Amino acid sequence: MQYKKVNEEHIIKFGAIIGNENVLTQIEQTENYSHDHTEDLSYLPEVVLKPRTPEEISSILKICNEDKIPATPRGAGTGLSGGALPIYGGVIISMERFNKILEIDERNFQATVEPGVINENFQNAVISKGLFYPPDPASKGSCFLGGNLAHSSGGPRALKYGTTRDYVLNMEVVLPTGEIIWTGANTLKYSTGYNLTQLLIGSEGTLGIITKIVFKLIPYPQHNLLMLASFASAEKACEAVNGIFKAGFTPSVCEFIEPEGFKLSSEMLNIHFEIKENVHAYLLIEVDGNDIDYLMKECEQIGDVLEKFNCVDVLFADSSEQKEHFWKLRRAIGEAVKTRSIYKEEDTVVPRAELPQLFSGVKEIANNYGFKTVCFGHAGDGNLHVNILKENLSDEVWNSTINEGIKEIFELCKQLKGTISGEHGIGFVQKQFMPIMFTEFHLELMRKIKSAFDPNNILNPGKIF
Repeated sequence: MQYKKVNEEHIIKFGAIIGNENVLTQIEQTENYSHDHTEDLSYLPEVVLKPRTPEEISSILKICNEDKIPATPRGAGTGLSGGALPIYGGVIISMERFNKILEIDERNFQATVEPGVINENFQNAVISKGLFYPPDPASKGSCFLGGNLAHSSGGPRALKYGTTRDYVLNMEVVLPTGEIIWTGANTLKYSTGYNLTQLLIGSEGTLGIITKIVFKLIPYPQHNLLMLASFASAEKACEAVNGIFKAGFTPSVCEFIEPEGFKLSSEMLNIHFEIKENVHAYLLIEVDGNDIDYLMKECEQIGDVLEKFNCVDVLFADSSEQKEHFWKLRRAIGEAVKTRSIYKEEDTVVPRAELPQLFSGVKEIANNYGFKTVCFGHAGDGNLHVNILKENLSDEVWNSTINEGIKEIFELCKQLKGTISGEHGIGFVQKQFMPIMFTEFHLELMRKIKSAFDPNNILNPGKIF
């Protein structure tokens, strides 16, 4: 499709809608909006707009739709699939001014917030009321809730509590043609026509721009215990995950980390962390609840299970400081990998019992193609983040041959009854692999849904398909 360029007349119209101070056109202003956390990709927008109300977004989108100008919604820019990259230039619609927690309804265990609220800020606000919003991506200290909805983000506690999708009751959304709608109702049950709320979640900003979110909340668990188990075999660590569940336990967290991941994050953070020579994998395991004695017993019993899988050692975090120490190391791995090398991060996910086969298969494919991987992720729900490092590989190999290896990894995921993204989305960089998972009929069905919402394909074009 041929898109139109933003001209001076458009700039004047945008300024009249949101104020000239919220219209950014200079390269030194717009450059920061040209990239997210996806590899080293950068696409410069023609203009960045910072609206404050749904009505302002509606007016902007009406102009873009009428004149066929691509409009890319953007949250905090922490995405890993290129979902916020303005690959056709055009307009960036930044949601950074939509940053208010509008209401915490303690009676109904609900909260209404704007999409530019930072995940961790929202979590802390509801915890202060004795309530809990569990989804906690690694970037929770900077990512926006709107972006979390766009990708149905998960995080470590998705294992016990579910992903973002499980906590959204209703949304206010501006459609590409300018209409403003609510997608559902503020109720725990919903069986009233098509569920547009669930359709919009995970649609990666291609169907509408979220302007308000109504979340379901749950009671906050009063206690949690954390332990770090080390293993002589990565495959045995993966097997231990399913062993924990087969023994009847449901931890709130069960994370898999290769030693190289902890090595990189400890070096970046300048935090001491000893890695023994005979250790080839770690599991970070958390249990939570309201009875501390029960949790202590549960940890002991999980420790007994781990011994059956060649567990080398189990460290219990016996203070809040040590818990924070372990979590800092875990959450920093993605950023630490990025500081070491340009990288591609694949968000593979398989049924939990197939995790050992996925890990060993990834290592075999990496060895065949000659690239290095650092693997970590949410082992409890079969979600393994495979970080492929460029290091000394040539640009030619990096831009062509590596994709063949990634394709094999994704084909392995499908073979194991999994899929190619668990929480990062398809965005720009993974769309070439969608035919691995879907037939052309299936993809065309998705395109028709996109067309129904966005007949001129102006909202976040070039993503997913």
